[in-house]
Amino acid sequence: MCGRYSLAKSKIELEDRFQAEMLEDFKPRYNIAPSQLVPVITSDSPKGFSHFYWGITPSFAKNKPVANKLINARSESITEKISFKNSFKKNRCLVPADGFYEWKKVGKKTKVPYRFVFLNESLFSFAGIWEEFETEKGEIAHTFTILTTRPNLLTSEIHDRMPVILTKENEERWLNLNSSEAELLSMLTPYPDEQMTKYTVSPMVNQVANDSPFVIRKTLPMDQFGNYTLFG
Repeated sequence: MCGRYSLAKSKIELEDRFQAEMLEDFKPRYNIAPSQLVPVITSDSPKGFSHFYWGITPSFAKNKPVANKLINARSESITEKISFKNSFKKNRCLVPADGFYEWKKVGKKTKVPYRFVFLNESLFSFAGIWEEFETEKGEIAHTFTILTTRPNLLTSEIHDRMPVILTKENEERWLNLNSSEAELLSMLTPYPDEQMTKYTVSPMVNQVANDSPFVIRKTLPMDQFGNYTLFG
C-alpha cells in the first residue's frame, strides 16, 4: 500500500511541471498522511490544482465522515469493485508527489522507513481516482485514493505493493475521459526501477505531526543501538 508520501517542492516548481495554477499559500509537504487536504489535478480542472482529502468515500455511502476512508485501490480489481469502478470511469486525477515512504521490517517490533524517489528527485504523479460525498453536516467534500500495483524490483525489497506512477506522457491520457478502459489499464504497471532509487530516513516520519525538511533527509542505516545518523 501507499500510506505516506511527500510533495517537497515549491509552488513555482509545481506550476511549471504540471502547467496548472496553485494556491498562493501553498507550502511544501514532507509527510503527507491519509485524511489530509492535499493538491490533485482533475479532468474537470486540468489548469488548476484542486484540494481534496486523501481517503475516498464511495458515492453510495451517504453521510460518512472523512475518517472512514479508503486510501488505496488495487489496480488489478479497479473495474470490478463497486467502491471504485464508477470513479475509475469518470473521476480520475493526478496526485503530484516527489517521493513516497515504505517501511522494512527488521525485527519483531522494528521497522525502518525508506523514501522512494526518482533518480533526479523530480516531481511525478500517482494515478488517482476521486469522489464527492455529503458530510454529516450536509456539506459536499471531495476525496481521492491512490491506485497501487505490484512492486518493481526496487520496491519489492521493502514491500509487496507500490503506488501507480504515471509517465509524463500518460498523464494527459489518464485525465482524458475519452480514453478507453484498455488504454487506461495498460498504464497501471510498475514504474521502471532503473529510473528510481531509495534511501533510509529518520523515524520522525512515523509521526504525522512531523512535517519538516528533516523528514526527507537521508540517514545512515540504523546502528546496533537502534540509532540513526542524518546526512547534511
